Amino acid sequence: MVVNNRPFKKMKRRVTADLNDFLTFPSAEHAAGKPFRTTVREFLLRHALLPPPSSVLPHLLTWQVLFRVGEQNGDDSVCLDVVEEDVIRSRSVYCDQCRVVGWSGNPVCGKRYHFIIKADGASIGAYNKPCAACGAFLHLSDPRCKSCNHVMTAEDIEDWMYNQLDYTTHLLHGVVHMNGYGHILRVNGREGGSWLLSGRHIMDFWDRLCKVLGVRQVSVMDVSKKYGLEFRLLHSVIKGHPWYGDWGYEFGGGSYAITHEAYDNAIETLANMPLSTLSSQGRKPRTHLHDLIAFYQSLSDQELVTSRDLFRYLTTLLHDANKNRTVVDYRTAKKGKSSDSRVVCVWNMSDIVRVEEAMFRVLKAVSGSCWVSWGSLRGAVCRVGRPELLDYCLKELKGKRAADGMVVNARSNPDSGTLEYRLEPGSSIDSSGDMNNCALTSCPSEDTLMRDLKYLYEALLHPQLMVNYIPLTKRGTMVNSASKILDCKQFVKNYHPEKSFSEANPYSLILSCKPVLSEQTEENIINAPPEHVILPPDATVQDVKVEVSKAFQEVYLILRRFQAEELVEYRGVDESTQIKLLVGSNTEMAVNVLGKCLGKNGLTRFRMERGEETWTLDCSCGAKDDDGERMLACDVCGVWQHTRCAGIPDCDGVPVQFVCGKCGGGGGEICGGGDGDVVDSVRDGGGLHLSG
Repeated sequence: MVVNNRPFKKMKRRVTADLNDFLTFPSAEHAAGKPFRTTVREFLLRHALLPPPSSVLPHLLTWQVLFRVGEQNGDDSVCLDVVEEDVIRSRSVYCDQCRVVGWSGNPVCGKRYHFIIKADGASIGAYNKPCAACGAFLHLSDPRCKSCNHVMTAEDIEDWMYNQLDYTTHLLHGVVHMNGYGHILRVNGREGGSWLLSGRHIMDFWDRLCKVLGVRQVSVMDVSKKYGLEFRLLHSVIKGHPWYGDWGYEFGGGSYAITHEAYDNAIETLANMPLSTLSSQGRKPRTHLHDLIAFYQSLSDQELVTSRDLFRYLTTLLHDANKNRTVVDYRTAKKGKSSDSRVVCVWNMSDIVRVEEAMFRVLKAVSGSCWVSWGSLRGAVCRVGRPELLDYCLKELKGKRAADGMVVNARSNPDSGTLEYRLEPGSSIDSSGDMNNCALTSCPSEDTLMRDLKYLYEALLHPQLMVNYIPLTKRGTMVNSASKILDCKQFVKNYHPEKSFSEANPYSLILSCKPVLSEQTEENIINAPPEHVILPPDATVQDVKVEVSKAFQEVYLILRRFQAEELVEYRGVDESTQIKLLVGSNTEMAVNVLGKCLGKNGLTRFRMERGEETWTLDCSCGAKDDDGERMLACDVCGVWQHTRCAGIPDCDGVPVQFVCGKCGGGGGEICGGGDGDVVDSVRDGGGLHLSG
């Protein structure tokens, strides 16, 4: 096993000011001037550390780019690995992400580029690898492990590399095919283990990188969680789109044949549910949900009318609490509002008075001029009322007058910042004192905010749990809307790199060329997306044919022997004719290029990303293609459908035998059951697999 013996430490020492800043690199002002197949190589040659010339795994070349983060001068750095995967030698030829997002008809590309930032800050391409036998790290220049004497082989390293490509802990893992179509596989911010970069930092970087590299489209299967909740549901209610929508990702396809319009309607229905529909009515007893909503309504400086208003306000408080790690300032409570009128609609005045009197008694019991902390005072009266009522009374306690004429004063402790109270003579209190300058008040802690958010999420958004809280008249609509949002996971951004080609190449001819094979039939049609070729202004028809042949040979495995023969729109034109004489002043145009693959190809298995398997999907929900959800096939007709649509809950196994409604005469007939009669027919990364 031959490796390059150059020490990896040399790259580590590059943590200096000459490194590019991760937070601003690459500059989004410099959009791609060429297609991805060209720009990605130029990018690597310019910015990346060259892989060892005698690599152990030439089909998994790993390039490394180091970054500093901001203006910090420490040793902290970010390492971006770019793994250049030769697909024809890969263990996984077909792309499952392409299959479920609607790109399964694209031919298989010759290369995939994985952009990875590891959570531990190390590089996949480092010379130190874990021993396959004992896990101890060893340097590849000496492949024999000093701990267990195991000799690392190229197969061991290859296993380790493919495991790296499957890890779910990476801060970033995006993959882009040679044709410019890509996927976000992983983004893990601070909740995912990152201590240096937030999820927003990572997505900002990825978005700039895609623009500069000329990426066409990027998909993401959004299964993100935040605060332990389904974030695509929570974020959609708050902002009208998933978290990835902040970077322009839009609806790419819904499971179970859900349309874009149905998805948008579901969001608006759930987000605009009036909170008034949840108010206690008649003589029905108030619940914790009623009190919790009313509590946050009383604290907000804006009127909270809908569920969107409520969750937006609550997540803002939680963001501020998490950011500052201090008590949240509620001094922005609406000025001029009558506190009593707001309180009456939440709690009875007798409840308010009872709690305040209990607080007065506690403060009177404290000797001398001692201050009582917010937490101690709240704990002393914790049995007197609900937590939300206690918080509200503490918020309004300053300036309240006790029966003996003493008045409550409050301050922020100069050392700890904790809110404190004590009784003082009324004349000694300046109502405009420094309370306005301290961060008050009886705001819930971060833990309390988190608990309240989870409770409200379950009560108002969770499709299975909201049935216990939503009025019967609204229940069906709200449950259906929440389910539809959760069933939409595929989102896509179209970067339209071709729009910047003309700006970067003002005097060039830019042709969008689509290949048409002369010998193809309906059974073996190759449906490759168009490739852009950029030509000098005096280019001839022959030049076009040469560049188009080169482009498709470079991008797609099945077209490695593709030879362009003529331009369909200009048949019979002499090869020496300049293109500008045919297109006139139009420097951007689309053409179909007729050609054929020379010799015996032998590459037909690379015709589509969906692979060579033939299957039919015809589900009662209307789905006609793989959407990534679990499916099973009828044992009579072989047609696939969703297990959920066949009446099999997602939590149950798939039966050994299944007969669909069309073949069985009724609903789906399920044969077999129990632990011994279940096969794995679940979706594995977007594919349809059946084993029995």
